[in-house]
Amino acid sequence: MKTRLNYRRAVFLLAMLFATPLMFAQEKEAEKKKISISGSVDAYYQSNLSSSDTYAQSFGTSFADELGFALGMANIVAAYEGEKTGVVADVTFGPRGDDATGGFNLNQLYAYLNVSESTTLTMGRFNTFLGYEVISPVGNFNYSTSYLFSSGPFSHVGLKADFALSEKFSLMLAFMNVTDVNNNLTGNYSLGAQLGYAGQYLNLYYDNGEALGFEIDYTGGFDVSDSFFLGINAAYADNDGEGFYGAALYPQLSVSDDFSLGLRGEYFETMSDVNPESSVFATTLTGSYTVENLTIKPELRLDTWGDATPYVDADGMATDNLSSFLIAAIYSF
Repeated sequence: MKTRLNYRRAVFLLAMLFATPLMFAQEKEAEKKKISISGSVDAYYQSNLSSSDTYAQSFGTSFADELGFALGMANIVAAYEGEKTGVVADVTFGPRGDDATGGFNLNQLYAYLNVSESTTLTMGRFNTFLGYEVISPVGNFNYSTSYLFSSGPFSHVGLKADFALSEKFSLMLAFMNVTDVNNNLTGNYSLGAQLGYAGQYLNLYYDNGEALGFEIDYTGGFDVSDSFFLGINAAYADNDGEGFYGAALYPQLSVSDDFSLGLRGEYFETMSDVNPESSVFATTLTGSYTVENLTIKPELRLDTWGDATPYVDADGMATDNLSSFLIAAIYSF
């Protein structure tokens, strides 16, 4: 009896001896390959204050340009991360996604290779490196977007290389289709570069006049205190005499753990050799209240043009300003 027990114990110990390396190998392999799923859903209600909603007019910036109850977008981001390689697929549905992607329903779709600890190569479709704001409302404090963001690129298709030069300095170089072009039918390409230092970024884009032409852009910000942050964006773009320039400040105050206030003050001016230049000063005040993964954002916005009358007031008369109230609901997961 004792011999039989010793035999069973020996078999068990032998099985554990062979199984343990396999279990460790599986755990190690699982650590190398990580799959994550995230995304967001947003919707909003908007009404003009200085004009009747029956005129159905909006500010002229991207997204959030409908009245009454309206949809933003739903997006699902699937990311697969290996030890040195990975892939990201960001699929979008809804008006915001359609405007940003040209109806392709793909906000981003790229693969990357970590050549070393300081160098990463990325190829595919990725969101632009220019500007303070992004396509997804989760990444912006204000729900509506600026003129600078709306006038610049949304996304690029091409190859980029990111270099971590030091703890504070970074460099990005890119060779791409012209901005927001998925299928290159002309044989023209664009170049991009970004130099970063401690959260401040100088961005360059050039496409030989094919689309945007040349743009230089600065994006950054500073923690003035533990509860007060100041974001900054300034840009200049020129395409053979046609283009724009402007600047925006983004002061943001954390009132409590759940509620923050943010202001966007933007000056934007278009340039043209044919048409007169026009400028606008846009002020947007946004509140942000978060409950678990749900963020509620009430927003007041006033745009005033200096030398144009692109809107109509409540009496149907031409006017240089438009104001509105908006409240958005954003759920992220």
